[in-house]
Amino acid sequence: MTRILIVDDERKIAELLAERIAAEGMDAATAASAEEALPAIERGEADVVLCDLRLSGMDGIELLRRTKRVSPETDVVIMTAYASAETAVEAMRRGAYEYLIKPFQMDEVTMLLRRIIERRELVSENAALRDKLSARAGTGRLIGGSPAIRAVRDLIDLVAPAETPVLVLGESGTGKELVAAEIHARSARAKGPFIVLNAAAVPETLLEAELFGHEKGAFTGASARTPGQFKLADGGTLFMDEIGDMPLPIQAKLLRAIELKQFLPLGSAKPVTVNVRIVAATNRELEDLVREGRFREDLFYRLNVFPIRIPPLRDRTEDIVPIAEHFLREWKGAGRGGPVDPVLASDAAAKLRGYPWPGNVRELRNVLERATILAGGGAVSPAHIMVEGADRDTGSAEERLRSLIGEMELPAIERRLVELALDAAGGNKSRAAGMLGITRRALYGKLRKFGPGGDAEPDPEER
Repeated sequence: MTRILIVDDERKIAELLAERIAAEGMDAATAASAEEALPAIERGEADVVLCDLRLSGMDGIELLRRTKRVSPETDVVIMTAYASAETAVEAMRRGAYEYLIKPFQMDEVTMLLRRIIERRELVSENAALRDKLSARAGTGRLIGGSPAIRAVRDLIDLVAPAETPVLVLGESGTGKELVAAEIHARSARAKGPFIVLNAAAVPETLLEAELFGHEKGAFTGASARTPGQFKLADGGTLFMDEIGDMPLPIQAKLLRAIELKQFLPLGSAKPVTVNVRIVAATNRELEDLVREGRFREDLFYRLNVFPIRIPPLRDRTEDIVPIAEHFLREWKGAGRGGPVDPVLASDAAAKLRGYPWPGNVRELRNVLERATILAGGGAVSPAHIMVEGADRDTGSAEERLRSLIGEMELPAIERRLVELALDAAGGNKSRAAGMLGITRRALYGKLRKFGPGGDAEPDPEER
């Protein structure tokens, strides 16, 4: 909570101000002189100082000067009944945040304090985000040397310096937020905020307020003015995850905000202008949602200027062990592996490569975290890797398919083989049929035989 120190030798005024500020949910203390206030400021006990200009002993301007010397981040507001242009200019030159003329309305003071607190929170959040990004950059985000992940890195290198919107596509757990963070970190906006909004995690009734902010009283429970994620991302990047789950009415307002760089907070008639780069992500096929009328076509084209598709982990099996070893190095001394650095035994690496990882990198991370605990700080062995089916299957989806075809008769595992073929072919039925050694028409016949969804017509591009 922001700590406010009121410095005024008229004790009744100071106490009245403190009571009103406390009633607004803020933390307020008083001091009767600059000499009394300065030790508290030096100890870091005051985030905001409301200081009278004329004090017995050291005056307000001198307290302002000393405050800025010992605590530059502390905001100082000068109060005086003896206003003049000269004193106002001197106060602002010395670094005062604002200049209040007595007598003033209590509401004027509380509104000013809320503006200061909001600004301080934005500055603090931006600094934390920059630190987080710097820390991530030190460890590297996209681990692996497979051709697929190298292609993703090349696309990031191309688009990061531009202001172009980016659409990141991929299954859950593939690292879409990491790609967005990498784009931000390599852009001219790297020193600005990187704000993350998961559209699927916010209730539909609150999503508009979360995006664009709201005024006090805009709706039930809106007890204070709140900036939205667009405002927080001003000068930086707004990463909107699960964009495919955004309701249609919000999509229209989002499109307008992206195109005009302007929006209206809920309950406000005054537009807010921002400078924000958009990176969106989804694990759904937006083109399908557009055809179904569940996603705006104009918004899709606005976001899909530069798409980047992240391959699932099963399609880059050569990256599994490097990613696993990266996590183990990251956890060194973090309490997961005990006093001994966790390492990956060679047979454990083979087990990791043999599992399809439907949850992708996120699932790999969780499985390894549990494995390091089970290993007690020693080498992670196959027994510590708790995944179902990893001992049975090895290699990529296509390799597993070809292995099964060589070992069993097709009728015995027909349905499983078709599923694996479609998985290995990325849904391309012509390629899947080729893997199975049957015609495309025969594959469609089998899909119809398997039940719902199997009677689909061939894809246009496969006719």
